[in-house]
Parts: sequence; C-alpha cells; structure tokens
Amino acid sequence: MTTLSAKVKSVVSGDTLVLTNAKGQERTLSLAYISAPRLKREGDEPFAFQSREYLRSQLLGKPVQFQVLYAIPTTKREYGRIVVPNGPTLPEDIVAEGWAKVREEAGRKEEDEATLAYLDKLRAAEGDAKTAGKGLWGKGGQIESVSDLPDPNSLVQQYKGKKIDTIVERVLTGDRLIARLLLSPTKHVQTMVVLAGVRAPATARTTPDGKSVPAEEYGSEAHQFVEARLHQRKVTTQLIGVTSQNQLIGVVLHPMGNISHFLLQEGLARANDQHVTLLGNEMQQIRQAEKSAQNARKGIHTGATASASSGPLEADLTASRVLNAETVFLRTRSGDERKVTLSSIRQPKPSDPKQAPFGADAKEFLRKKLIGKHVKVSIDGMKPPSEGFEEREVATLSLNGKNVALMLVEAGYASVIRHRKDDTDRSPDYDQLLLAEQAAQEAEKGMWSEKPPAAKQYQDYSESLQKAKMEASVLQRQKKVPAVVDYVRAGSRFVVLVPRENAKLSFILSGIRCPKPSRQSGEKAEPFGQEALEFATRRCMQRDVEIDVEDLDKLGGFIGTMYVGRESFSKALVEEGLAEVHQYSAEKLGHANELDAAEQRAKEARKGMWKDWDPSQDAKEDEAPIPTDTKGTNGHAAESRRKDYRDVMVTHVTEEGKLMLQQIGTSSTGALDELMQSFASFHLNKANATALSGPPKVGDIVAAQFSADKSWYRARIRRVDRDAKKADIVYIDYGNSETLPWSSMRPLTQPQFSTQKLRGQATPASLSFIQLPVAPQYLRDTIDYLFESTEGRQLVANVDSVDQDGTLHVTLLDPKAPGIDQSINADLVREGLAHVPNKLKAWERAAADTIANLKKLQQEASEGRRGMFEFGDLISDE
Repeated sequence: MTTLSAKVKSVVSGDTLVLTNAKGQERTLSLAYISAPRLKREGDEPFAFQSREYLRSQLLGKPVQFQVLYAIPTTKREYGRIVVPNGPTLPEDIVAEGWAKVREEAGRKEEDEATLAYLDKLRAAEGDAKTAGKGLWGKGGQIESVSDLPDPNSLVQQYKGKKIDTIVERVLTGDRLIARLLLSPTKHVQTMVVLAGVRAPATARTTPDGKSVPAEEYGSEAHQFVEARLHQRKVTTQLIGVTSQNQLIGVVLHPMGNISHFLLQEGLARANDQHVTLLGNEMQQIRQAEKSAQNARKGIHTGATASASSGPLEADLTASRVLNAETVFLRTRSGDERKVTLSSIRQPKPSDPKQAPFGADAKEFLRKKLIGKHVKVSIDGMKPPSEGFEEREVATLSLNGKNVALMLVEAGYASVIRHRKDDTDRSPDYDQLLLAEQAAQEAEKGMWSEKPPAAKQYQDYSESLQKAKMEASVLQRQKKVPAVVDYVRAGSRFVVLVPRENAKLSFILSGIRCPKPSRQSGEKAEPFGQEALEFATRRCMQRDVEIDVEDLDKLGGFIGTMYVGRESFSKALVEEGLAEVHQYSAEKLGHANELDAAEQRAKEARKGMWKDWDPSQDAKEDEAPIPTDTKGTNGHAAESRRKDYRDVMVTHVTEEGKLMLQQIGTSSTGALDELMQSFASFHLNKANATALSGPPKVGDIVAAQFSADKSWYRARIRRVDRDAKKADIVYIDYGNSETLPWSSMRPLTQPQFSTQKLRGQATPASLSFIQLPVAPQYLRDTIDYLFESTEGRQLVANVDSVDQDGTLHVTLLDPKAPGIDQSINADLVREGLAHVPNKLKAWERAAADTIANLKKLQQEASEGRRGMFEFGDLISDE
C-alpha cells in the first residue's frame, strides 16, 4: 500500500480533510471506518464543532503522510489513515479522544485478518472513551449556530469594542470572509465579514445567469494572500459596522497583526474611504500602509505616478475673493489672481432643496474667515472639465495652521466628496474631513439642520432715484453703517451690501475724482484708472467696511465716505496718487482739509498721477476759475452707445449660437496667414511626423489634423479619454472643436508656432441686444440662419461691450449696410429667430434707440407669426 505526503489545507469535519501536494493540487480524504458529527448551515449536530476543532488544532497547515485504504466506487470518495510526524495517528487518536465513532457496518464484509484486527483496536479505543465519558460520549455538546442575522446592527452594538474569537471558514475575496464568530461557548454566528478599511480587487465569479466574469487585476493574488494566512485559522474580530448590504464590517486580527495592513502593504488592496467614520483615527495606519505600497510601486500601484499638478506648499498668498463656499481667488505678491477649488469638499448643492438655503451662509462664513488673510496653499491636483465645469485646480488652504475646508465641514457648511478609488487628487486631510462631516451631521449643524436659515434678500435701492431717496433718508441718519463690498467697478465706485438693512447700493466716494478704468477689452483707460481699480479691488473687494451716506447722484448712486479698517478709503486713494481732490464736492461735504493734505503728500512723494508734478504749476491752477460743469465727476457721467467697428469673419457657430470671430485686416491676420503656410510646410515633411510622447494633458497646445480636410492646425486639449485613446480638442485659431484619436496629434514644441509667438486668433462673441430661442427646433433654425448669413463673408462688427472673460458682444453688419441698426442681429429678430431680452444690462439700456428698433421688429415678427412666434408670443415662456 503506497504512502503519500501532503499538507493539510483545511478540516471539513471530525472525519474529513482537504490535502494539497507540492503542486497545489487538492485531494479530499475521509478517515477510514469512522464517522463524526456534521457541521450544517441549518444547525450543527451535537459535538460537531468540537470534533472538527480537535482535528483542526492538531493538523491544519501541517505536513502529513497518508494511505488510501479504500474508496466508494459510486462516489469515488477516498478513505484512509493519516500519520503526523511526531504527532497523532488517525483515525486511532480521534476515536480514543471520543470525537468520532466507529461505523457499525465497518468490517462486515471484510476478510483480511490485519484489517479486522485494526477494527478491533479501534472499537476497543472507542469503548475506553465511552467508559471515560470522553468527547461526544459526554454530556451536552449542543452549540447554537446561526447563519442568518435579521438585525446585524444590534449585534455590532452589543459587541462593539470587544474582541471576538473567530475561525475563518472560507475566504471569498481579498476583503470578504465567511467567519464563525464564537460569541460564547454555546453560541456561534457563521456569516460574511468584510475587512475593515480596505477594498480588494474582485476575484473571478459567475453571475446568476451563468455568465463568467474574470477577476480584476491582482484580484486572484489578493484572494490567495488572505487565504494562505487566514483560511480556517483562529483569529480575533472587532465588529465596527454594517455595510449597505447588511454585511458585518470587522477588524480581523491575525496573530501577527491586522490582516488589512499586510494586504495594503503588498499593494493588493486600496484603502476604503467608506470605512473612515467607522475606524476613526485608526484609518491613519491604513493610509500609511497603502502609502508604503504606493512608494514601493507594489501590486495595483505598479504603474502609478505622482500627480503632475501637485505642488509644494506656497506661502504669502492672500485671499482676495470668495466665489462660493468651495472656490476662492488668491492674490500673489505680484498682484496676479489664482483661482482654486478647495479639495474634497462641495458647497451646499443649489439643486438640493434642503441644502440650497445654506449656500449664502456658507459663502459668508468663508468670506469672514479668509478675505484679506494670508494663507498657505498646497496644490492637490487638477480636475479636468466635466459636466459644465471648467478645468479646476484643487488645493488645500491653511489659515493659522488649520485646513480651511475642515473649518467649513465642521460648521456644517460643506459636504465631503466621495472620491473614486483611483482618484488621487484629494485632500491630505480626507479622513478628518469625513469624520468632521459625521460629527456635523450628528450635531445637526449648518445644512444638516432640519431648520433652514431665514432667506436674506437684498433690495437694490440704486435701481431708481425714487428708491434711493427712500433708503438715503434712513442711512443719512446713521454714522459708519457696517457694510460689505460686493463688487468694485472703479477706484471710487462700488456695489456694497448693508446686511442690517437688507440693502444693496451703488456707492461712490465723495470729494474726489478718480480716473476711469477701461470698461471693456480694447477700450483705453484714463491714466492710472486701471491702477486705481486694482488698488481698490485689492483693498476693498468683499471686505467688511463702514459707510457714511452724504448725498445721492442723479442715477440713484449713494455718495459718501467708506472706511476700510477705520481709514477713509478716499484719503487712501488720494495719498497713493490714484485720485485727485474734487474741490467743490470736498468743500461741500466737509472733507477738503483732510483730502487736500493727503493730495499734497502724494504730490511731494511724486506718487501715481503726480509722478511728473511741478510745484510751480499749482499757483497758476489756483488762479483758474472753478468749473461749474460737474460732468465727469463721480455719479454724473452720461453714457451713450459705444462705437467700435472692426472687420471680422465668423469662423464658427456653436450649437448654443455663440460665435467665434477672427479680426481681419490687422497685423495678427497677416501673421496667422504666414504661420499657417509655415505650419502646413512643416507637417508635410515626413521627418517632422513625431507622435505624442505620452497621453496628452488637458490644457496642452498640440498640432491636430482636422478630420474634414486632413490639414494640420493648432489646437488645445479640452478632455482626455484614456481608455479610447482620444481627446476633445478646440482649434484655437478658428474656434471649432472635435474629438480625435491621439494618433492624429503631434507635439507643438516649435517656438515659431507657439502661442507666445502668436496667440490664438479665435475670439468668442455673442450677438448684442438679442436672446436666442430656448426651444431646440427654433434654435436650430437660428444657427442655420447664422451659418448661411456669415459663412465665408467679411463683415463689420461693432463691439458694444466686452465681458471680463474677453467675450465680445457684437452687432454684425454688412459692410455695405447703411447704418448700425441694419444688422444680422436685427435680421434674426425680424425673422422671429431671436427676441429682445426681458432684462437688459446697463450698456444695453444705454442704446435706447437700438432697443426700440429691435422691439418694433419683434412686434412685426409676432404679428406675422414668423419663426418662434408661429404659435403666438411665447417669449414669457423662454
């Protein structure tokens, strides 16, 4: 009879084992001539667990020698004997200990004398055990074993903080086990336990409909790693929570330590963000274990690279503006602004009825904390454009050593983003953010409160002179009224909010004349007008101030003194040489002496507008008569329609009806023609056919081959699809966009083609004084009309206004048209393909004649049932 060697992988019951050979092949062997009680899902037989435990503790993981004595032909089940070197011999020892019985039918058909003698020996050992009351011949032995938990949360609460002896019956995946929790000597629970703090790749599985799903990368390795260390091992478990599928979550402690830590250190799992609030500060050790694998590039982190946009800590940046409760503008020492989004948090959602009312309070909380303060900035990553959002730089801001995002979450004014498992562009304090969010929810702070804040609606009292007079009578009786600067229009013109009055005011500094900045791109500012605007923005934007209202202008603007940090800002402007004293109004309001002294100091220091001051000129100017015309002083300038004609071509019309223009007849037009000729020659040379060195990044400028004509143009990357190896691009000189494979792109590193040599020539524009239809069918007609009216034509554009982002508002004219109102804008209204907006901007209201003409055309289109008016006047529904 052949003797074989193997290793015990698991013990099924008191009479059956699973063996593995050196090649890992498995073999089930039952002990000959005996039977032991069975472990069953519906309830174990008496002494079944104790019988199995005797074998498990003696044999698991040990090398053994075995012989197969016989097999059942129908089931092919093998029976034999096992010898453990320097250990027990089975089945003799288990029978002698009383944990198994000799089968009654054993030996009935046996004729071999040696076998019969062996059976007599087993029965004698059984008799001795029975007489001694050993094992299953003793009393009791029944253990209550359940596998269905109707209320797993109550079990967690009962045993929270306690260590439970556990036997791992089976390892399902790298992070899921079937475990027997030994709650007491007579009560066991056999159920699934999810490893706390980790998420392992999935193993291969078969769906209920029979479809095979392959394992995720490193899923099999994670499973084998845990199985080799835990399968049928005795461990301890600390229950900490329950999954959304009612599975227990537990910390499983191997004799060498937490198995989750070892799994992470080998790069076979990722930290599970969903368990942060359950683990608390213990999550820090989980992160450290994951970090060690990332640094060593182990397992799933083998191909990981550090975030290219991450940067070191930067000091001396000043918070200049708060856009909302998650986005802040920072000002560098050089005066440049940098827009960042706070990492890993989200402001109260405007779309959520419960959260939306807290948006204003959240922004105000952040404004009070940050504006004008020095913060430290750590760039955590870059979020590409998505769902209507532009590309965003995400960062951690620290104020006096504390994470600003953490302050918001603690106050209940922000929620924490649940990042994808592979999203590394997150806050370094992510775990603390999750814990803070849970604490805020439990304390019902901020937006987690059931009671929404009272809505604060600011009344614009500068809308009309009548409303302004009503509010001025109230404010003039008060001194140094607390206010907040909401917007800076010029060095001496502001929009301020007065919270205790729920008032919004246009506020003009009294007693001075400040040079005007350029209001639109391309418009020339008065000398030092732009510097005055920047100075006012830096000192006042979103700051807490105090105002004294002294008078009103003819348009409803409030004239007075504004105090920033107890200092008159009019005086500050004059001292910097960025404003001059308006003697008449200064004397009228009693500020003349203070402002004159400030102006004299600016002159003597040759600051700003006084850099070329000649003292001898003052005597001559003193003799000049005081002008009585106040036109040009703050609050009295009249506006009219701007005239700024430019020759253009429309190079693209977007699906929303926006235009992309090229200005022609300028030096840049000729430069573009020369560049494109050189560009075409360069890319026709096969020696220059260089592929991209790697995946393109959002924002990169590349050479792209337009799919329609196969020519090469300069383009900017807007979005990258790494799986499909494609990217969304926009052609910077023409404005159109498309999706191209990476193979249709080349690096644009040649200096002669760079945007520094020649900036992108496509300028975004919108048609002035009109609003395009919202309904898709009419919008499509409008876009088609624009294509037909502009394609290939040289037109004239009057630039009526320029947005801060550089978008032009234009009236498109035929060069042969007799007047500015004979335009494509007007043609669209005439055909019922556009209408006059219900709410007009200030620069639109200034063009009263143009608006009146367009409304007349709109009425004609409505009466003629043209375009969008075919079913009547539906503008109110637009």
